[in-house]
Amino acid sequence: MTAQESPSPTVSEAEVQEDLLRLEAYRNQLNSALQQHQILTASRQDHLRARESLDGIESAASDAELLLPLGGEAYVRGSVDRTSPVLIGVGSGVVVEMERPKVAELISQRVGRIDQAVRDLEAQMTTLDERIQILTRRLDAIARASSGGPDVGGH
Repeated sequence: MTAQESPSPTVSEAEVQEDLLRLEAYRNQLNSALQQHQILTASRQDHLRARESLDGIESAASDAELLLPLGGEAYVRGSVDRTSPVLIGVGSGVVVEMERPKVAELISQRVGRIDQAVRDLEAQMTTLDERIQILTRRLDAIARASSGGPDVGGH
C-alpha cells in the first residue's frame, strides 16, 4: 500500500449500488412518513375543532345563533338543542347517534391515539433520517476516496 492509497478496505461496486438502493428506499420511506404525519396532524386539528365546538355549544346561551358548517366554506345559521344527541362517524362511513358527553370522551380518546401515532411516526422518521445521514456520509467518503469527485449523497 502506498502513502496515497486509502487505509479503508476496498468497497465493491455491488456494495455501493446496494447502499445507493438502500439510501433511495430510506428516502422514500421518509417521504411517505412525512405525508402520514401531515395527514395525522390535519386529523388531530379536525378532532380538536370538533371538541371545541362541542364545548362552545355547552357554554353558549340557550338562544344563541350559531354558524353550522356545511363544508366547502358554506355555513347555515341555526341553533342547537343541547339535549339532542350528536351524530358521529365511527368508521367505514357509519354514523351513529351518541349523547354529547360520550362524544366528547370519544373525541378525546381519538386525539390521544392520534398523538401517540404522531409520536411513533416521529420516532420512525428520526431513525430513518439517521440512517440516511449515515449512508450519505459513507457514500460520500467512498466517492472522495475513489475519485475525489463530488458528493454522492446530494448534500
